[in-house]
Amino acid sequence: MLELKWRTCGDDEHWCDFFNLNLDKNLGGVEGVYVIFYLGEGQPGRVVRVGQGHVADRIATHREDSDVTQYRNKGLLVTWAKVSGANRDGVEAYLANLFDPLVGDRFPEDREIEVNSPFD
Repeated sequence: MLELKWRTCGDDEHWCDFFNLNLDKNLGGVEGVYVIFYLGEGQPGRVVRVGQGHVADRIATHREDSDVTQYRNKGLLVTWAKVSGANRDGVEAYLANLFDPLVGDRFPEDREIEVNSPFD
């Protein structure tokens, strides 16, 4: 299993607000994987989207995507982790199969790379 360091915000390490996260300050040039979700009875309530790439750019794009923003009233949150380019497809495939996100139907078909959940 690949151990990832899932990111949070603030000194109290709370989940980052998807819409209010300062992408330049908090993410800079981070390349990796991310999980957009909202809380419910459990942690998470539901995963809305998983993805990979230049995380700040991808989040900025999803902020304009009505498939994602339709869940705004649920209080969307985001976390991310640095992952090397060689492992990203496998990690994204694993996370998509683990969480069955509400949005997204094209995920890498690479061999899954198991990682720790951000919610453990």
